[in-house]
Amino acid sequence: MNGILIVDKPAGLTSHDVVNRVRRILDQRSVGHLGTLDPLATGVLPVVVGNYTRLAQFYAAAEKSYAGVIRFGFATDTYDAEGEPTSMAQDVILDLGEVEALAAQFRGVIEQMPPPFSAKKIQGVPAYKLARKHKEVVLKSLQVEIKQFDIEEVSGDRVRFNSRVSSGTYIRSVAHEMGAKLGCGAHLESLRRTAVAEFKIEDAKTLDRIGEMQKAESVEQGTSGHWSPITDLFLHPRLLLPHMPAVTADEATVARIRNGRSVNLPELSRARLVKVFCGQRDLIAIATRVAGTLFHPNIVLAAESATEPAVR
Repeated sequence: MNGILIVDKPAGLTSHDVVNRVRRILDQRSVGHLGTLDPLATGVLPVVVGNYTRLAQFYAAAEKSYAGVIRFGFATDTYDAEGEPTSMAQDVILDLGEVEALAAQFRGVIEQMPPPFSAKKIQGVPAYKLARKHKEVVLKSLQVEIKQFDIEEVSGDRVRFNSRVSSGTYIRSVAHEMGAKLGCGAHLESLRRTAVAEFKIEDAKTLDRIGEMQKAESVEQGTSGHWSPITDLFLHPRLLLPHMPAVTADEATVARIRNGRSVNLPELSRARLVKVFCGQRDLIAIATRVAGTLFHPNIVLAAESATEPAVR
């Protein structure tokens, strides 16, 4: 079984928890995700299944979008609502104009310090493990890009926002730094990821829904023995990596690709990377130009003698 599920991650679960849940539901060992979400956060978590885990490299720098709420009045050690307060709480009444002017300072390419409670490694040890033991956490600032940071609403001590950011950006750090600049402290109260690359919240499915479809699959297999209803939840393969051109190969070309051999794809004379399909829905390879119209399948997603049905 190969495919990508867009999971609507619930609050309280780690991304790894979600991957383990999907492994159990699908009874598949090869499952991964495209971009960690904090336990507090909800929303888009693309989960790759089977040979599609090999596509993760193309999403390492994927742009992400978020909606959330920042609460002003006190900071926390984790920079979010799950942490312990690190400053005395104070009453804050925010001004929309002041908050919008502050938000403008964070747009564009900026230097950002990751939170001490993060997965960033210090001499091979995740920072959060050191922070939990109250050990010194010394992190280096990183260059990130905040492409969009819009203030949607200001109500009392809370600010509702929408953002679009480069990979590696910590929204928690933005909240913390905004509080520091206003001198009152702040932390991220809630966060919902609405997009990762081409994966949108509108297409996300809950874990409960995925579980229900798996049960339906078991019943269907007991009667027909071949159709898998759960594959209806997978994102259509033609929607993946939209920046890459796609070609539908004939049987002879597909056979060569499945054997890892270079092939001629005259329809794609200028592309560097291409998606190769067998039929409309079976993505069999990502191929790289060698020279002219000659491409080599550097990532083969279909085995030489695949017996599993394609995702339909």
